[in-house]
Amino acid sequence: MKKWVLSLSLAAGVIGLAGCSSNSGGEAVVKTSAGNITKEELYEAMKDKVGEQVLQQLVLDKVLSKDYKVSDKEVDEKVEEVKSQVGPQFEMLLSNYGYKDEEDFRHSLKLSLLQEKAATKDIKVTDKEVKEYYDSKKPEIEVRHILVEEEKTAKEAKAKLDKGEDFAAVAKEYSKDPGSAEKGGELGFISTEDPSLDEQFKEAAFKLKKDEISVPVQTQFGYHIIQVTDIKEKEPFDKVKDKYEYELKVSKLDPDTVQKTLKNELEKSKVKVEDKELKSTFDPILNVPAQEDGAPKEKEEKK
Repeated sequence: MKKWVLSLSLAAGVIGLAGCSSNSGGEAVVKTSAGNITKEELYEAMKDKVGEQVLQQLVLDKVLSKDYKVSDKEVDEKVEEVKSQVGPQFEMLLSNYGYKDEEDFRHSLKLSLLQEKAATKDIKVTDKEVKEYYDSKKPEIEVRHILVEEEKTAKEAKAKLDKGEDFAAVAKEYSKDPGSAEKGGELGFISTEDPSLDEQFKEAAFKLKKDEISVPVQTQFGYHIIQVTDIKEKEPFDKVKDKYEYELKVSKLDPDTVQKTLKNELEKSKVKVEDKELKSTFDPILNVPAQEDGAPKEKEEKK
């Protein structure tokens, strides 16, 4: 998830009510002996609290979906990417960011991808740039490690490995990593882009050859002894060219480019907010001052 993406942490149920309540204002949502709560009342209450955010999401989704398409497969891949990065912390991540459930998160990812596609449509990259980007990519590696608190203990464990003792057995004996110790230190496949891993750990791991065992490596968590057990074969350039071309375009995005794209898309769609209390919903997108880049600034149109 990119920092520039608009806040999308709203429950799908709320969005549904906000989108349809204006057509059935007298219909009761809740009935009590003290009186009913109508959809119109709920709409007004939700509008005060989250109306602008919900409206932004609904309108941007509709406007961008007209010209850009995001498949369920693309969303699935992004969800799996996040899950692989955070592991068992996925549900906590959803909760911390205010998502109702995984489906709510998927809606947000879809809009994020729609924004990416819209913002990258005019970004150009050369075949040379894509090839250099491909060449810079290191293949994923499968690793296992032993984590201890003190360097002395790390050297003791390393000495046992140097004598030929089984890595998994030494990991179970020494490692303080609760997530991998009982599995013989196995961490599975990792990539250089994995944000959940310590940078010093990754730097040391990706220098190793297959089956090579590192010297003790110090990180913020303690001392690691790392072994690479497998190295994935890199996919042929022709097979991943389109994917890497898109990744490279996304890497060139900045907040100003995204902001300009969203403004252009909203203006092209002639968005007009009829609810006077929500009139300012799109001002943060439509009325951003021009940057000081030496070019004359355009005057904003009066509403």
